[in-house]
Amino acid sequence: MKYILSVITIGSFLLLSCGKKDTGTTVVTPTNLTVNAVVSTDNSGNVAFTASATNASTYDYDFGNGVFQTVPTGIVTYKYPASGTYSVNVIAKSSTGQTISQRTTVTVSVTQSLIFSDEFDANGAPDPSKWGYDIGTGSNGWGNNELQHYTNRLENAFVSNGTLKIRAIKENFSGSAYTSARILTQNKFSFKYGKVEVRAKLPVGIGTWPAIWMLGNNITTAGWPACGEIDIMEHKGSQLNRIHGTVHHPARFGGNADGGTRDITNATTEFQIYSMEWNATSIKFLVNGTVFHTVANTSSLPFNQNFFLIMNLAMGGTFGGAVESGFSNATMEIDYIRVYQ
Repeated sequence: MKYILSVITIGSFLLLSCGKKDTGTTVVTPTNLTVNAVVSTDNSGNVAFTASATNASTYDYDFGNGVFQTVPTGIVTYKYPASGTYSVNVIAKSSTGQTISQRTTVTVSVTQSLIFSDEFDANGAPDPSKWGYDIGTGSNGWGNNELQHYTNRLENAFVSNGTLKIRAIKENFSGSAYTSARILTQNKFSFKYGKVEVRAKLPVGIGTWPAIWMLGNNITTAGWPACGEIDIMEHKGSQLNRIHGTVHHPARFGGNADGGTRDITNATTEFQIYSMEWNATSIKFLVNGTVFHTVANTSSLPFNQNFFLIMNLAMGGTFGGAVESGFSNATMEIDYIRVYQ
């Protein structure tokens, strides 16, 4: 009988134990979030952020330019690559995943430094430490049905009297009716984000197609347009004084590229300044300091990697169009090219 009572007592205890309610983990909510931002006065772009909140274990920063960072302490210094006003959002997160957020605005002034330039002061061939050549006709006229054969001859690319001349010539050469030059900094210089400024005088002649542009460093592995292309300046001789600024990427390329134009005066008779400003949120195209087209940059586009520079003068092709019958030669003249960051 005692044995039976003991069994009943133990069973009752187990039933009571199993019936207890599991309250689980206590939810922790962060409160009292404060965000302080101190902008450096030396025009470096540095901003010192301090975020604090009760019960916060990490802080997620959205710096307002497409850059994000998780900071366990809440204290971080971020260097903005370009001047501007940025809306910064900070999310404080507790150990149980609860969040609280606060937004603040910072205005940053950044002085950019010259990281690459060619002033074209030494007569002769372009500086071989800075420039290489694409030679030949490329695939199907460099993919655009262009008519020229690119060379590394002095006749097609040379420096004299303080400027670089890229010259297209009507002549029979290796099966092509024209020669010209296409120089580039591939494997010599590339950069990510900054400003490119070129002072140039464009060629005269229907069918000419001068260009100052850039390609992503990964073109040999990713191919085009996956590598991305930024056309700082293009001009067609049949549309005198109309300047094109364009980007190409997998969603927008060729005839569907993302571009804009600006009509100016004296593009072929006087030097003009063509420039491009590029950061994590935008790519801006300018002529003589005036913005004429802006492209929104995002993390899904190929414009967040190193690019190299290209300058060339093409003949004909899908953009240049038919070449006028009396054409003999034409020259794109470049006073300087400068890259700031």
